[in-house]
Amino acid sequence: MYPLIDTIYVQVISGSLVLLLAAHLGLKIWQALLRQRLLQRSLLERINRLLPQTQCGQCGYEGCLPYAREICRGDAINKCPPGGPETIVRLAALMHRPVEPLNPAHGQVKPFAVAVIREAECIGCTKCIQACPVDAIIGGPKLMHTVIEQECTGCDLCVEPCPVDCIDMISRAWGNPVIWLLPSSGVGVRQQLDTAV
Repeated sequence: MYPLIDTIYVQVISGSLVLLLAAHLGLKIWQALLRQRLLQRSLLERINRLLPQTQCGQCGYEGCLPYAREICRGDAINKCPPGGPETIVRLAALMHRPVEPLNPAHGQVKPFAVAVIREAECIGCTKCIQACPVDAIIGGPKLMHTVIEQECTGCDLCVEPCPVDCIDMISRAWGNPVIWLLPSSGVGVRQQLDTAV
């Protein structure tokens, strides 16, 4: 009866269906990409948790998180001397890759050690503070510096810049951290400190 109206009506309906289909397809693609991104982020976080967090750079990257990103992208899992063979085995299991020995180009596995500054020799140049990636060294210009042992990751990056060579790396067992407890009141503080020393 009205062929022009019927044609327009069919075109509107078919156009609306195409738009709805495109919107539905776009939503599904967006959801899939979001799921993929969450899986990648989750994998990145799991890899980063397995790394020793020394931020030493021996792997060739600026820290553990950049190395974890590169492992997600397919880089080798055997570039972390501080993590040692245990970390390589855990990363291999997580990434479903074969276990490979530590790449000697990145260093050798050493026992855990923390930096200790021979304070009498320290000139207060602050070069060690600038080199420390985890802010484990405190002090000021032209003043003595010291290392917060609980914060030190043993990265060894503070030793080389020291112009007077007053920093030593001293082996420490992971299981025996030094724990300082403060008394709840000021009474008997000196006695408690004297017995602790």
